[in-house]
Amino acid sequence: MRVFVCSLAVALGCILSCHVATAESPESEDGFIKIFDGKTMEGWKLAEENTDAWHVEDGKLVCDGERCHAFYAGPLAPMKDFHFKAEVMTTPGSNAGIYFHTKYQPTGWPKFGYECQVNVSHGDPKKTSSLYAVENVSADDLAAAGIKDNQWYTQEIIVTGRRIQLIVNGKTMVDYTEPENKPAFDKNFERRLDEGTIALQAHDPKSVCYFRNLRVKPL
Repeated sequence: MRVFVCSLAVALGCILSCHVATAESPESEDGFIKIFDGKTMEGWKLAEENTDAWHVEDGKLVCDGERCHAFYAGPLAPMKDFHFKAEVMTTPGSNAGIYFHTKYQPTGWPKFGYECQVNVSHGDPKKTSSLYAVENVSADDLAAAGIKDNQWYTQEIIVTGRRIQLIVNGKTMVDYTEPENKPAFDKNFERRLDEGTIALQAHDPKSVCYFRNLRVKPL
């Protein structure tokens, strides 16, 4: 009888453990929709330059080449108000980015929308979760959040109306409200909320970065 009871307790413990793991997995998050299947680049459209900079490896989107942007082109695009989540890992000296409210273009740096910076130890002083060239995160801010190369962190981007929130591992790094009638960023870039898609950036051959568990919740 004791053996039976112990076995039952172990079985129940395993069931509960499995349930908790499932509840915490990205696939189970209420309202979130995966935008990367972990196997192919279906639903993504690469720029026409340096397309070998992107590949899929063991459930991850990997960038490791010359400048090339991967634009989300699935059924959720274009997006206006949304909550985006992804797990990101940088390697030492790497630079990448996550654009939003942007538009497909075959070459060059994206001209539309904003960029959430991906950079832990690259020389650019604008670090991970900066709203690039608008509200920047410093190396000290990033260190205080415990973000390091070769470790996964969770990046969130929330857009509601004119408000942008950039969150790393649950810590808000940027909370920015775009002013009405905001002037253009400069003659080459139109940094303004409107609607658009997500784009991931391959920055240069020395910058190797990984993205996984990409998902979006329309708001």
